[in-house]
Parts: sequence; structure tokens; C-alpha cells
Amino acid sequence: MLAGELSLKTDSLISEIRLSAMVFSWRGGFETRRLLLSLLLLAAWESGSGQVHYSVPEEAKHGTFVGRIAQDLGLELAELVPRLFRVASKGRGDLLEVNLQNGILFVNSRIDREELCGRSAECSIHLEVIVDRPLQVFHVEVEVKDINDNPPVFRGEQKVLISESAPLESRFPLEGASDADIGLNSLLTYRLSLNEYFTLKLITKTDRSILPELILRKSLDREEIPELNMLLTALDGGKPQLTESVQIQITILDVNDNAPEFDKPGYKVVLFENVPNGTRIIQLNASDLDEGPNREISYEIRMILPLSEKCMFLINPQTGEIRIYGKLDFEENNEYEIQVNAIDKGIPPMAGHCTVLVEVLDLNDNTPEVMITSLSIPVREDAQVGTVIALISVSDCDSGANGQVTCSLTPPHIPFKLVSTFKNYYTLVLDSVLDRESASNYEVMVTARDGGSPSLSATASVSVEVADVNDNAPAFAQPEYTVFVKENNPPGCHIFTVSARDADAQENALVSYSLVEQRLGERALSSYVSVHAESGKVYALQPLDHEELELLQFQVSACDAGVPPLGSSVTLQVFVLDENDNAPALLPPGPGGGPSAVSQVVARSVGAGHVVAKVRAVDADSGYNAWLSYELQPAAGGASSPFRVGLYTGEISTTRALDEADAPRQRLLVLVKDHGEPALTATATVLLSLEDSGQAPKASSRALSGAAGAETALVDVNVYLIIAICAVSSLFVLALLLYTALRCWAPPSEGACGPVKPRLVCSSAVGSWSFSQERRQRVCSGEGPPKTDLIAFSPCLPASGEDCLNPSSEVSP
Repeated sequence: MLAGELSLKTDSLISEIRLSAMVFSWRGGFETRRLLLSLLLLAAWESGSGQVHYSVPEEAKHGTFVGRIAQDLGLELAELVPRLFRVASKGRGDLLEVNLQNGILFVNSRIDREELCGRSAECSIHLEVIVDRPLQVFHVEVEVKDINDNPPVFRGEQKVLISESAPLESRFPLEGASDADIGLNSLLTYRLSLNEYFTLKLITKTDRSILPELILRKSLDREEIPELNMLLTALDGGKPQLTESVQIQITILDVNDNAPEFDKPGYKVVLFENVPNGTRIIQLNASDLDEGPNREISYEIRMILPLSEKCMFLINPQTGEIRIYGKLDFEENNEYEIQVNAIDKGIPPMAGHCTVLVEVLDLNDNTPEVMITSLSIPVREDAQVGTVIALISVSDCDSGANGQVTCSLTPPHIPFKLVSTFKNYYTLVLDSVLDRESASNYEVMVTARDGGSPSLSATASVSVEVADVNDNAPAFAQPEYTVFVKENNPPGCHIFTVSARDADAQENALVSYSLVEQRLGERALSSYVSVHAESGKVYALQPLDHEELELLQFQVSACDAGVPPLGSSVTLQVFVLDENDNAPALLPPGPGGGPSAVSQVVARSVGAGHVVAKVRAVDADSGYNAWLSYELQPAAGGASSPFRVGLYTGEISTTRALDEADAPRQRLLVLVKDHGEPALTATATVLLSLEDSGQAPKASSRALSGAAGAETALVDVNVYLIIAICAVSSLFVLALLLYTALRCWAPPSEGACGPVKPRLVCSSAVGSWSFSQERRQRVCSGEGPPKTDLIAFSPCLPASGEDCLNPSSEVSP
């Protein structure tokens, strides 16, 4: 009944009550008052039974209009979507759907009444309409009307044995057709093809079904016609009418003129379902008036209606005893019709017929079923009390008290409860405040128990997860990191990995990393380094050059995926370590000289130790890689040279007094080598001309005096360099001794090693080195520009290093 129809009917009843009151107002007495009271109760009952009812024919096309469900339920179209209007149907899939724009219930997919309800006289789809804010549940019944969509069906070709001595008007029952439809659509009638021997008679049974029988109208003569073939056509009562035909093959037999007869034409047996295999149902008995072999009878089952895949009935051919094999299930079929033939052994054999009706009684053999039809999880920990978490429906295939189900929740003391909304429908709602920190998940057990004896129960588990809110930002282990990277690294080299942790869960704890963009001079930071968004690995995008960039300082941010997102950042200090990638470069001897050769005139009268020339060179590297030494290459032929070169000064001086035996032109090769690993070298050629003391030109004297001044300055710088290295080493030893003493006397601190400032550990083939002390000393060589600082490293225990970290040496920029 629609909601509008309900209102109109209620108003009509009230009007009728008023009219009755006017008619009977002149009468009085007890009978009048009792009549008015009855009418009022009827009106109240009509107004309270407001379940919405629709009907739709089966096989209706997609989109077929069923009803204006939103209007009939008193809901506004504008509130369907905000209130999460939805329709649930147990076990019916998506046969019906609601258009949320106009509130119309329509057919969504093919509806087959026979598939839904079989041969049941009533077939309805029960819908549960649910809206939130506030939660309301409406129950809608959609009746599926049968249409004539199934034609009659025969089992197959029928064979009938008839004796030629059969008298006129003899009846021969035929196997009727079956129709999956119901009502008028399943009422069958039959038509027989034209022939001169038989006519068709239709027998109406108690259930209004029609059984066809052949009536013999003309005597048979086997010698003339041994066999007849006719066509039996079944027609149903639907519109349009559907038909089906089957071939009837009649074999005419010779004289055996008495057919077996049963005690009565029909029998009825009542059984409980689930009886054991082999249970005897009935003992049939048929008799034959003939003598000899024509009196011997065998039994067979001609047909069982309806067909069952689980249950089978077998008859003993000799005794007529029928037993059951398989499972007799009330829920599958509550009634069976067994058609039995009794056939004698005459020539030809004759048959008698009877029907055995088996009625099945219900037992409590089906456990209840629990279905979670809608589940709203996870539940936010700030959800309000009364929030609907799940919709639960229960069912039991049994009937009567065996099918009545009640529900309960376990374990006790959980923040949920069950609320009954309709028969066999419940909602699981929040009963108290949730706290994710106390419990992040609940395993709720729903128990359904029927009213049978003994009762059966079933359980369903609902896992309720408590969802977190994004209230924790990602956090790094320390505010900044120091990283040492060798210069000339390959592009795309992994130099470090940052990692942040988020105390939240799921998306709120999913951390992504990115660079905090800034500019380094004229270039953007992203042209130097990049960070992988998921792993936090930091990569150098191009080779780094210590001579161009010694320190690269930037920030990496970590952001979670919550809404709104939270983030934090960490600072990375990347020191670019020097490598010995620059060979010593020779300086020109003067403003107009070339860098490859030094020419000098030397008087033969000079004594031993006299400085006659100086080789000047510089190295673009730093530290040990820029510390140069000079070697004089042996002369060709192994001849001894009267000259030597200063190891660190590059000054060429005499080793003895020159004499006339020395060649007038001396060609010296000086090897300039740095202290890097591997060492890089350069070769300088010095050409000396030996002349008598009176022949030395004055210009040479002036140049020598200028060179002597520069040599003195360079000697001083090299001496300072050696002193600085020694001082740094001494300071390191003192710092190490002081640190050891403090560690021995310090009280135990938090953790195994205590909170100490992290330092970078660099590993190499000769061990591991960690940065301990940095001391800056300006270094210059000759007339070259000042050099960069020296950094001393001290050895430590071996430790694993990051990719591209510098295998440290004793001196590093």
C-alpha cells in the first residue's frame, strides 16, 4: 500500500465513522457504542500499518518505473544525497535501484520470478531503505507479478503400450507437461493431433492441474497397424499463449487383457526431513486377474515431481517397496509426487498406475545466517555516540519457531550495542566514546540464535578499526646533518638518506620528502641536488668541484599525507672534499718568460751552496694535494751534476765550486710533484750558461737579486707551512688525551653512549677517519695566489660510509 493511498484510506474511514455516528445518533444503547469503537480501532490499525508496497512484472526492461519511493516515504528529493539515501536487499543483488535525482524506484536488472521464488504463489522483494542524519529505516515490499514467459515442457518422447484387445473407451494416462509459471499461466490444456483411433480426455486433479488421457474410440488390430505416432500439444493459459508438443509413440501389443490394479489410486505419506538413507516410505501392492506369467507384476517409478538433485526415491521391482536415498530437505521441497507403474509379465505386458504423495515436515536443521549488509569503517576516534557502524540482517531457512532468530553481542564491555530496527534487522551503533590510543581495533562477535529445540546459532565477526586524526607532524632524529662528499662525484650519486617518522597511522603517517628551494649564487639549489620523495635519498645531480664550492647547505622538508598535511624540515651541510685532480703548474720566471724553461747565466767563480736559479710552481688543490716538492732528474749518461734543487723551495744551488771541466751549458730537468694520492707531477727545464766571472751581464745580476728576494719569501712560507702542520698534529694529540681523561671520569649518561653530537665517518682502504679539528692556514707558493686551508683528520674505528663519501687521507680541504 503506498503512503498516499494509506492517507486517503484513513481519511475515508474517518469519514465513514462520522457518517455512522450521525446515522446511529438517534439510536442509543450499548450496541451503537460498540460499533463505533470497532470502527475507530479499525481506522487506527489502518493508519499504523504503513509499509510501502509496489508491484512490478517479471522480465521488465531496465529502467521500468516501479514507484515514487521518496515521495511515498515522505522524503524530500533535495535531502536524498546529503542523508546518504541507500537501498539494501538481502540476497537480491541489484535488481532494483533508486534514481537519487527524482526519487523514482526503477528496475535495474532482469527479474526472473521463477528464479527468485520458484513455484511459490507469492513472490516479493523486500527492500530496506536507509537514510542518515538522523538514521531512519523504511521497509518496502515489491511484489513480482508473474508473466507468461515459460512455455510448457515435456520430459521427452512418450511411449505407450496398448493391447490390441483393449476395449473401446479404454483410458491410457499420458505424462503431462510442466510449466514453471504460476496461476493462470501454468494451467495447461492439451490437444491431440487428428487420428481415427484415439481422442483426448482431460482429467482435472484436486490441485486444478490437468492430466491428459487417451480414450480408445476404435478397436485396434495389431496385424493391420502395429504402431501409431501422434503429436500431443500442451497449451498454457497465459496471454500470449505458449505451446509445446511431444511425440506419442503407441505400440500395439498382443492379447494380455487384464492390467494390474493397485489397492487404491493414490497414497499419502508424511515424513520428517533429514530421515536416514534407505528409510522405507511405503509398501505398494498391485494385483492382476490374469493367470501365469501375465499375473507376475514388477514395479517401476514413472515420474517424480518435482525433480530434485539431492533426493532420490527408488522402488523394489519385485516387492513394490519405496525407499528414500539422499537428503530429504524441507527447505528445497516440502512435497513430492511419485507416479508408480505396476507392469505384468504378459505378452504384451499391461500396466496399472497409482500416485504416492510424500509430505515433508520441517526440523530445526538450519543454522541462522548473519549478513553484514552495510559497514561504515574505519570509525574516527572523534565519532559521536550513536553513530551507525554496521547494518546487520539475520535469517533462518526453517519455519515457525525454528526460524525465529534473536541477536546478541560479545565480548562484553565494548563501546557498541545492537539496536533492532525491524524484524530480523539490526544496526550496530556506537555506545560510548572511542579512544584510539587505548584500542585501535575491536573484534565484535554478533551471535544469532533461533528458537528451535535444541536451538542453533551462528556468529559473524565485525572488525571495527578506529581511524586516527592527523595530529602529529613528521619528526627527524636530529635537526641537522653533516655530510662529506668527494669532489668529481659521478652525476646522480647517492650522498645521503634522510628519514623522518610520523606517530600517526595510515595516510597520516605516509611521509614524502622535498627540497626547500633556494638559490646558490646565480643557480638554483635543484640544479645541484635532488631528494627522492619516498625514500628520502639525496642525490648529487652533477659533479661537485671543491675549488668552486666547498660547502653546500640546504634544507629537506618532510610532509605527511594527512588532511590538512603537517610537515617539518632538517638542515644538511654537505662539505665537498678535495681530490688530487690538479697537477702542479709552473710559473714563468719573469714577466716576459715562458712557463716551460728557465735560462740563467752563472759565473764559474761561485762557490758551493750558491743559489743560481729558482723553479716556481703552484697547485690549484688544497692541503697535501697542493704541497709541492722538487727533485732534480739524473743527467743523461749518469754523469754527476754540480747542482742540486731544494726539496720544498725549488731553489737550484751548487753542490761544489765550478771548474773548467764543467760543461759551459748545463741543462737541468726539475720534477715538481705534489703529495696527493696518486701524486701528480710537472717537469721544468732549467738552462744554465757557465761563464767567467767578468763576463756575467749586469742585467743578470739584477734579475738574480730580484729572484733572491722572492726565494727568501717563498722559503719563509714553506717553513710556516711545516710549522702549521706540526702544530695541528700536536693540538690533536692533546685534544685526544683530554677527551680520554674526560670519558674516564664522566658519569654514565643516557643510553649506551649518551646523547652526543653526530659526526660523519668516512671510510677508506686504510681505515676510517672522522673529523676532529679544523685549523686554517694560508699557504702560498712563490708569486702564486694564497692557498686554502688545511684540515687535519684523526683515525677512528671502522664504520660504514655513505655512497660517494671521500676516502679520507691525513689532510683534506
